[in-house]
Amino acid sequence: MSLTKSLIAEIEHESAGTRKILERIPQDKFDWKPHPKSNSLKALASHVAGLSSWPGVIAKTDHLDLASLKGAEINSTEDLVKEFDNNIKQALDTLRNTKDEELSGKWSLRKGDHVIAELPKAVAMRSIALSHLYHHRAQLSVYLRLLDVPVPGMYGPSADEK
Repeated sequence: MSLTKSLIAEIEHESAGTRKILERIPQDKFDWKPHPKSNSLKALASHVAGLSSWPGVIAKTDHLDLASLKGAEINSTEDLVKEFDNNIKQALDTLRNTKDEELSGKWSLRKGDHVIAELPKAVAMRSIALSHLYHHRAQLSVYLRLLDVPVPGMYGPSADEK
């Protein structure tokens, strides 16, 4: 299986679980934080929805500048899911039109002139896009647990689904 086909299969599989988490985000708790140093539920969920576009960005660009990144306006749980769905569709469409060789170049994550990371595209795809998204998805599951919202299973049933 080619690298791009493998990435597509993984994203298709994992996006189902991410979508289940986002569908359960309680809109009336958007401003809730588990700790003063933590992001709000809305900020974290919006970040997850936005990260879903990054595989396509990494595939077709040589960098992402966080200083110019503008997130979607999120006012409801429905907005979160819609943003996620649109981003996943675009990322998958982009990857379906990407050759493995296109993932061999360098890619960097920046904030203005400051380079945060510079990696081979294939490594950036794994760590900056996918693992990063899974990490924040897991944080969302903890937020849901702390809010007593039933947590959906990612790799089999959760304690709430048994």
